[in-house]
This record gives sequence, C-alpha cells and structure tokens, in this order.
Amino acid sequence: MQPKLFSTLRSYSPRLFLGDLFAGVTVAMVALPLSLAIAIASGAEPAAGLVTAVVAGFLISFLGGSRVQIGGPTGAFIVVVYDVIATHGYDGLVLATLMAGVILVVAGYLRVGNLIAHVPEAVVSGFTIGIAVIIAASQLKDLFGLQMAEVPADFLEKLPALWAARESWSWPATAVGLATMAGILLARRLPPLVPGLIVVVALTSGAVVWLALPVDTIQSRFGALPGTLPLPSLPALPGERFLELLPSAFVIAFLAGVESLLSAMVADRMIEDEHRPNAEVYAQGLANIGSAFFGGLPATGAIARTATNVRAGGRTPVAGMIHAATVLAVMMLAAPLAGQMAMPALAGLLLITAWNMSEPGKWRHHMALPRADRALLVITLVLTVVTDLTVAIGVGVALGLAIQLSRRNVPPATWETPAPWPAEAPKDTDGRD
Repeated sequence: MQPKLFSTLRSYSPRLFLGDLFAGVTVAMVALPLSLAIAIASGAEPAAGLVTAVVAGFLISFLGGSRVQIGGPTGAFIVVVYDVIATHGYDGLVLATLMAGVILVVAGYLRVGNLIAHVPEAVVSGFTIGIAVIIAASQLKDLFGLQMAEVPADFLEKLPALWAARESWSWPATAVGLATMAGILLARRLPPLVPGLIVVVALTSGAVVWLALPVDTIQSRFGALPGTLPLPSLPALPGERFLELLPSAFVIAFLAGVESLLSAMVADRMIEDEHRPNAEVYAQGLANIGSAFFGGLPATGAIARTATNVRAGGRTPVAGMIHAATVLAVMMLAAPLAGQMAMPALAGLLLITAWNMSEPGKWRHHMALPRADRALLVITLVLTVVTDLTVAIGVGVALGLAIQLSRRNVPPATWETPAPWPAEAPKDTDGRD
C-alpha cells in the first residue's frame, strides 16, 4: 500500500513542480468557495469546510494511491452530515467521522478496496442523483432569499415549508444567485488555468457589497471566519454513543470509499495511469481521522476538483498538497474577504454542483439499462430522497447483489429432508433391538 507520492518523487523534476504549482493554486481557488458552501449546506460552521480541505486534502494527496486525486469535503456528504448534526450534534459528527476513518483504515489493510468497485452502477447512480435532488432543494431558501425560522430536514416537509414562505421572496438574492449560475456556466469556456469559479463568486459577492444589497453574506450570518487552523484535540469518546453513531459511520465510510475510487478511476483515464485502490482507501481513512482531530467534516476524493487539477497541469500528489497549503494561506491572509461571499452566490454554486452530480449526460445510458437495473436505480433514488442514505444503500446493495446473482449460472440449491431431532438410533442389522 505504498503511496503514489513516494513513487513519483523518484523521477520528480522542476518542470513537474511548475505544473503542480499552477494546478494546486488553481484547484484551491475552486475548492475554497465549494468547501464553504458544502459546510454551510451540511449545517456546520463555514470554517469546518476549510479545515477539512486543508487537513484531509493534504493527507489524501500525501498518502493516497492516485497521482492526481484532490480530496476534501464533497456534496455527497451533505445529506448524511446534516442528519448526523441534527440528530447527534456536531460532536456526534466528529465522532462518526473518526469512526468512519478507522473503518476505512481497517478496510484498506484488509484490501477491501478491490471489492468496492463491484458495487452495482445503478446503486451508485441512484443515490448520487438522489443526493443531488436533496442538495438542490436545500439551496432554494438562500437562492430566493426566503425568511424562515427553520427549514425542515425531511424532503417531503421541506417543499411545503418553502412554498409557505414564498411571500418573503427577495429579488436581489435571486438575481445574485442566477447571475452566479450563469457566470459559472460561461466560465467553463475559459482556459483551465483561469479559476473562473472563484472569480464569478467574487464578482457577484462584490456586487452585493458595492451596491449594498439586502443579501446575507457568510460573515453577516455566521460571523468572521477564523484566520488559523484550530488546535487538534481528541473528540469525546463516550461508549454509549458508539452504537448510536455506528450506522452513520458506516455510511460515511462507504461514501468516502466509493467516491474516492470512482474519482481515482476517472483520473486514471485522464492521465493514463493506474491507481492503487487499497492505498487510496487507507489514505481516506487516515484523512478522515485527521479531519476529526481538527473538528472537520468527512472527506473523500472529489471528482470535479480532481478533473480540474488534471486539466490545469497537475501530474503528481504534490499538486494536491499545494492545493491544501493554498487554502490554508487564504485562511490566514484573506479570511475577512472570504467572509464577504454572498449566500445566494454559494447557493447558485451548489445548484450547479447538484446538477453536475446528477450527471445528465448519462441519463440516456440509464434509460437503456436492463429493466431490473432501471428499477434498482429508481428504488435507490427514491429511498435516498424520502428516507435516508443508510436505508437506501442497504436496500440498494442487497437488491443489486441479488440481481447480479440471478444473472449467473448458479445451480439451484439441493435440499434434503432433515433427520428428526433427536435422531433415531439405527436398528441392528440382525433384527435385534
């Protein structure tokens, strides 16, 4: 399970470093607003997203099995993190993240990374689209500037509550959110080295400050962002909470393992390389343990940020380490500016993220799947939206395995009538008792 970093350093060169430097800074400018937005949408303090990007992002690159993986908080965790915080508090989330990290470390040591790749595609697509739906619904409040004392966590309760608050709609907030979304879509045409995402969010947020629009910012809602990392500390470990948090810890571990390996496989195709799955899972475990020690969020490999890293010229794990160092530098030098990001701008960013998570380019492929796979995708999607990820993943994986077994030439089981219990003693062959 040797990290890729140690292999790449044997032939490292100034030319590779220059590419990694530009890519690391570029992807940090993408990760900065995303990390803040994901933390806020998860019900955590904005700074938790930055802490995760720094600590977990560095460890994933330093110890991981992919040359170009970029790690940090991702949209896939928003639903489960929000639920854990609402049910068990933020200290419960930290403990669940620590437990998930331990699970991943054990999984990497046992070489389970090779098995995660066998999770049915329909299950992964189903709960990914379901998560995208939930993320999109969670951002409607800030996109429309609705005034609500509390937003229900349940999807089926959330939509009526949002509709009931429609009289408080704010056109300036909606204008900022829509302008951000349009700008991000246009920025995709820019060269990879231009950090279009941070530029767009900065411009729309700057317009809010310059025009004195009645729109919430990170600072106005949550206070000033910290300028340094918190000191590491061991979270409280009350024994009775382990069983309560164990299902959430397994969900976090499952999501981190699956998403990191999917991201690594995408990166392999982009740079024509081959990642080390068990080293990657092991690194995800240590990264989540590290994030928990600093009070951060769960982390995994981020497909969009990894792709940005590759397009910007990153070719070794050094780029991911520079990305983490750059986010830390922004925290230390420009926290007040980052605090001026407008909430509707971040909502627009997450709506685009949710759309990308649903992978609309694959919808036609999904429709062409066999009937059983389409049903599995829909069942997983619906369960993700209306119940929770624990149920969705458990049911989806179980049904997926059943479908896979039904397609193999497995002979039917042979059943024999069991002997009565207690068994009758055999009679003597000569007829005597």
